[in-house]
Amino acid sequence: MKTLKLSFFALAGALLLSASSFAQTAAPAKAQPAPAKQAAKASGVTWTSDVHDFGDIQKGKPASFDFTFKNTTKQTVLITNVKASCGCTATNYTKTPIKPGETASITATYNAASPGPFSKSVTVTTNDTETPKILTIKGKVIEPQS
Repeated sequence: MKTLKLSFFALAGALLLSASSFAQTAAPAKAQPAPAKQAAKASGVTWTSDVHDFGDIQKGKPASFDFTFKNTTKQTVLITNVKASCGCTATNYTKTPIKPGETASITATYNAASPGPFSKSVTVTTNDTETPKILTIKGKVIEPQS
């Protein structure tokens, strides 16, 4: 029994020593300055607008708007992703490559199911830049007059 107690204390002491040495070696290193990020390349496409206000729209009547842009670069642009901020907004967009000088569009359709003001975004990603373009639709859904 005495041997068992001594073994237990020896094991506990060994664990404490190894834990303290681990804590010293695992101490966080001094923070290194983060490498400077390169500035994001500006997009070479020109949008006609990036916000559309529908004003008052009737409940139950979806409202659509076409956001358009012109490829003002010297290379072909491709829309790689279009994502609405919620399921109440559907999108459709030009899926073919847009050559220099050509225009393309993204259609945002809001399902006016609930009365009240709304503001929704559509995020557009192209191969032209790493920074996505945020388009916004807003307005107010009103009850139809009886």
